[in-house]
Parts: sequence; C-alpha cells; structure tokens
Amino acid sequence: MKQYCGFKVFPELKSWFYDQVKELRERCKELPDEYFVVLVGDMITEEALPTYQTMLNTLDGVRDETGASPTPWAIWTRAWTAEENRHGDLLNKYLYLSGRVDMRQIEKTIQYLIGSGMDPKTENNPYLGFIYTSFQEIATFISHGNTARHAKDLGDLKLAQICGTIAADEKRHETAYTKIVEKLFEIGADGTILGLADMMKKKISMPAHLMYDGQDDNLFEHFSTVAQRLGVYTAKDYADILEFLVERWNVETLPGLSSEGHRAQDFVCGLPARIRRIEERAQGRAKEAAKNVPFSWIFGREIMA
Repeated sequence: MKQYCGFKVFPELKSWFYDQVKELRERCKELPDEYFVVLVGDMITEEALPTYQTMLNTLDGVRDETGASPTPWAIWTRAWTAEENRHGDLLNKYLYLSGRVDMRQIEKTIQYLIGSGMDPKTENNPYLGFIYTSFQEIATFISHGNTARHAKDLGDLKLAQICGTIAADEKRHETAYTKIVEKLFEIGADGTILGLADMMKKKISMPAHLMYDGQDDNLFEHFSTVAQRLGVYTAKDYADILEFLVERWNVETLPGLSSEGHRAQDFVCGLPARIRRIEERAQGRAKEAAKNVPFSWIFGREIMA
C-alpha cells in the first residue's frame, strides 16, 4: 500500500476501477452518436437544477423564505432538489467515463444554460407552478424511460438500469405534483381550471429551451429534433401528457364552474386532438427540412436534425 499526500492508494482498488471503466467503454462503444446527443441533452437538462429550484422559490405562499425554512413546502422543495441532483451527477459521470463525448463543450453548455435561467410563465402563481411541474415530471419520466429502453435494445444494460432508475424517481415526483394539483381542484376548481387553460395557451416550455454551447444558436431545436426522431420525447408525448392529466384530474366532469371556467374546461379538453392535428402537419414539414447538423458534444460530428 502506498501513500501520497496523506491519501492511501490501494492497488487492488485502482485495478478494479480501471477494469470497470474498460467494461463501461466496451458496453457503450456500439451506441450511436444520435443516442449520445439525446443522452447528453437529457443530462444537461438535469444539471440545470439550480434554475428549477429558483423557479419553485418564486411561487407565492410556497417559497423558501430563508433558505432553510421549516415550512412543509420549503422542506419539500429542498428534498426534491436533493433527489434531482443525483440524476445529473450520475449521467454526467457515465458520460465522462464513456470517453465518447466532449465534456468541455458539455460543461460549457451547462454553464450557459444555468446562466440563462428560464421563464416558464408561471408568474409567481403556485397554481401555474404546480401545473407546470406536473407536466414536466411526466415528460422527464417518458424521456428517461425511453433512453433506458434504447440502451437495453443497444446492449448496454447498465446504462438501461441507470436511466430506468432516474425514470422511476421522476414517476414518484409526478405522483406528488399531480396530487397537489388534484387537491387544488378540490378546493378551488374554477381557479385551477383557469390556471390550467392559461398554462396550455402559453404552451409548456421545456426547461432547457435556452440551451447554448457557444456555437449553435439553435441547439435546443436541433437536440429536440433528434429526440423526436429517436422517439425519446415527441410531439405525440406532449398531447398524451395533457390527455393523461385531463383524465387524472377529472377535468371533463368538474363541478361548480363559472361560465369562464366552462370555457376553459372546453378549451383544455379539446386541446389534445388539436395538438395532434397541428403536429402531424408540422412533423411532415420537419422531415422535408431535415439536414445534417454538427454537435459540439460529439466533437463536431454531424447527425440528422
């Protein structure tokens, strides 16, 4: 056993580490560039966690007033953040050890994204905020679940386990946020349906929509196009999520609505079908406009986006 600067080095552990890295790289060497672009984009989205905690702390009545507030809302936000922090850390380490991606460009993208922040149009309103988080947790569950499925199909079972574990966390978070909104519908159906309609009129912006790597001004659009093409997260998923939430919150049968509330109800219930029609046409145009785009995350190699 050797000792350097007070730290002990165990040769058997060092050998074990190299063997594990070698195995990891062997497993992932057949993963295509398209898959890595989506995995990197998902990881970068997770790594912008400071922005999401900041967003939750803009919401009236639930924000953490001191940074260590003992209120249930503040405790939940910090605990949620602590769990979410593990997702980005885990994916970041996997990608670093894989040797398949340009970590310098990835870290630049993360820094730019956190620096840019986000505006989900929740306007400090907890009704809007928890509707947004309900939608987003389902979206991340779908995305990580699909990256897990792809990893399994491509032969990297460890990566499939990693992505599947993250997806399971997102599913639990979805359950929590959708239950919060369910309670909001119970205590104030009219205000909540108006909030849901408001958020859907604005459209649910993806949390990493300001993504930038210092080179590609349309990076998020290109990343999203690759995710759509691989079936990791699609326009159909957007419509499916809304349809799921309409059913989950019994939006079609809400009692005691005002005339304005009824109009909002009709709008929300009819929206999934409208989204599907619009997106079918948009996807047809997108396929015609597809072109090879270089991604700095994979050392400037080009893929269809």
